[in-house]
Amino acid sequence: MWFDPDYAEMHYKFKLPWSLLYKKEPEIILDAPFQVVPGEEAKLFIVIREANRFPVTIESFEAVFTCGTTRIAKTQSIREEVHTPFRFIPIPCGKLPAGNYSVEASVTVQIDGRKKKIRRFNLTGLKQKPLQIAVLHEEPPKPSDFIVGDTHVHTYISADPVEFGASPAVLQQAAKSVGLDFVFCTDHSYDFAFSSENYMIRTDASVRYQKLRAEIAALPEYPKMIAGEEVSAGNSQGQNVHLLFPGNPFYVPGEGDCGRKWFQNQPTLSIPQIVSQTELPCFAAHPKEQMGKLERLVFRRGDWHEEDLFKNSKNPIAALEFWNGSRDKGFELGRQFWISELEKGNFILPLGGNDAHGDLNEYTGVKIPLFKLKQSHAHVFGYVRTVVQGSDPITAFRGKNLYITDGPALWWSCEGEIVNFHFKSTADFGSLKTLTVFAQENRGSQKEAPIAAPLEKISDFEAVAKVSLAGKNYVRAEAETSFQRFALTSACPAQKDNVRT
Repeated sequence: MWFDPDYAEMHYKFKLPWSLLYKKEPEIILDAPFQVVPGEEAKLFIVIREANRFPVTIESFEAVFTCGTTRIAKTQSIREEVHTPFRFIPIPCGKLPAGNYSVEASVTVQIDGRKKKIRRFNLTGLKQKPLQIAVLHEEPPKPSDFIVGDTHVHTYISADPVEFGASPAVLQQAAKSVGLDFVFCTDHSYDFAFSSENYMIRTDASVRYQKLRAEIAALPEYPKMIAGEEVSAGNSQGQNVHLLFPGNPFYVPGEGDCGRKWFQNQPTLSIPQIVSQTELPCFAAHPKEQMGKLERLVFRRGDWHEEDLFKNSKNPIAALEFWNGSRDKGFELGRQFWISELEKGNFILPLGGNDAHGDLNEYTGVKIPLFKLKQSHAHVFGYVRTVVQGSDPITAFRGKNLYITDGPALWWSCEGEIVNFHFKSTADFGSLKTLTVFAQENRGSQKEAPIAAPLEKISDFEAVAKVSLAGKNYVRAEAETSFQRFALTSACPAQKDNVRT
């Protein structure tokens, strides 16, 4: 992967006279949350960028929602002149019956006096596929004392020659639609340091960061939106890795892989220099993400290693975000890295996020600068989620009990030395297919392994597995449904002072 998923920028030419992606139009994208929980209305968004360079009049919107034999049409007159760098127009579409909808959406615009109808987006070379929206029959399952969030999301601050994100207000509305309690807005540290109108001109990063914090603080209290950063930090090998720092009250610089200085790509600050400044939890972003040789060379990007976790310090790395939008090779390698830490007695938390830059329904991004775009249903906002025990989205990560999921609930509770793994799903996410409990025995360097766990099946969608902690260092569980939806828990350690019940 060359670049992160994002809304695709199509105007930047890198000082060249041409680009196959270039159009004398603003980027115009129709987007919608991939999921709507019961009680919420369906909502689409018209996303417009760089209308300050290419003014546009949005005349009208229309959409047809199709689910089986159900066909619902929506039209709306807008008649709005747009001439700002960013504009996000919400289109309420009312409450829909439960079901999986295909949505053919279009917007009629005027650019330079020419009327044009745009279906889905005006990006070059991509298939204009219908939006896909799942209106759920039931609330996504979760225990009552847990909160659910997307821990890796980008706003419009993360804008540069290849990408841009959504506004915090749009993300909050989308979070409500898909059923989130909180969102970590973790914008690139280097994007705060440059102007969004000219990516090569420096600006006061601290001022931009505080403006974003104020903008987010002015939003409604729920779902909880938290400003933060995805800081480019130096690992133990002098390479750039990304560190998620939600809730930081001050700006943290990190420009090592900003792409604006070419081979001048040394990290600004090391991981210890960053985490030693705070008592807030910090997370390793996509610790084993796969990338090409060119990305490693030009941006000096690398992987997270054991030495980078700052163990045995006052503020060690709290979690590994190895589930970053999809269960790809980065997920598998990151999961193994996490397990290796558990086996060494470091009960670091797993983390699930999406690295979404807007991307409410699918992501569109630059595959090859100047030449080619890409699209995928990976890295969709709110799809992979972290569900943590507690009520505060920051301090909850000082505990040990959470799970990461793309649908079903899977969590643990303790009764003395007995650990109960609770599974719960719905018809929207599929029935229980497998539930596997893993344990590490008290044998020094013993590897973890699956163990027998008696399963009490309450229904096709609910079950409890019981195991004993006696003679074990930790236990944890993974589950998959008939719809290939997946969840895994954090480790429940044997040390009583580490266990939250």
